[in-house]
Amino acid sequence: MMIEVCGPGCPRCHQTKENVIKALKELGLKEGEDAMVGEIKDLKMMAARGVMLTPAVLTDGEQMCAGRIPELKEITGWLQEKMGEA
Repeated sequence: MMIEVCGPGCPRCHQTKENVIKALKELGLKEGEDAMVGEIKDLKMMAARGVMLTPAVLTDGEQMCAGRIPELKEITGWLQEKMGEA
């Protein structure tokens, strides 16, 4: 699974990435093994993915949220849903 956190690198973006990593740990998933977590800071790359508001989270290319910091419970729900699809 590929999880991308899009944003310029502001504190909200950092908090979003931290929440993603916490959600992975809560589900017993290992970053780098079960899921890759990346950051996209380039505006052109964000636009190519359809991201208009930051921070945004994409999971396997699907935009899960944008313009806000997602709650931990919300992220674990997305991850569980994606794991069910695999």
